[in-house]
Amino acid sequence: MISRNNKEKLIGSTRPYKRYCYVIASIIALLTLVNMSAFKSESRLAKFVNPRFSKQDSTISKKAFLQVYRVLMSPRCMNCHPSGDIPLQGDDSHLHFQGVKRGPDGTGLYALKCSNCHQSHNLPGLHMPPGNPKWHLPPANMKMVFQGRTPHQLALQLLDKKRNGGRSVKALIDHITSDTLVLSGWTPAEGVSKPPLTHKAFVNAFNEWINHGAVSPDPEKK
Repeated sequence: MISRNNKEKLIGSTRPYKRYCYVIASIIALLTLVNMSAFKSESRLAKFVNPRFSKQDSTISKKAFLQVYRVLMSPRCMNCHPSGDIPLQGDDSHLHFQGVKRGPDGTGLYALKCSNCHQSHNLPGLHMPPGNPKWHLPPANMKMVFQGRTPHQLALQLLDKKRNGGRSVKALIDHITSDTLVLSGWTPAEGVSKPPLTHKAFVNAFNEWINHGAVSPDPEKK
């Protein structure tokens, strides 16, 4: 039979072990709750991302963007979205003559301003400068480069506010639908080609891309 003193000593010796077990059990319970919460968050996120888009939608969206891409990579669009700071010219997209450069706000540098030659309207005559009141390149801090981009890269760029001029999807649609500088691509100067789609077909393809999930085409295999 254990004496009272020995019993108290035995209980006292087991207290640190009990505290240790309690701490371990608390940690396990906390980690379980964290994991369950993370799982629920991931599940909610999975349901939030494209909740109503199927594999068929994805295919339609990709095909629609390839039509959009044809327009964006045409000279009428790409010439004002070059990889460098010199705008491009003509159907062969050669570097702009006169040494014109982008400048901080996209309207030219020093005395070589876009508006020196590009008036508010197209000048008559073969290969004369096209015009628009807003004629410019994207600004230096948001170059929005098209030249050299693959369909996959350009689709992702268009949806990224940090690279598309800070535009939401709605703003993008408004931009391609009604911006007069965009529309001027379909009324080019004499002697140069129009984009490969009509403006209406281009807008329809853009909307189809967005409405079916805004899926970027698959990356090109190297």
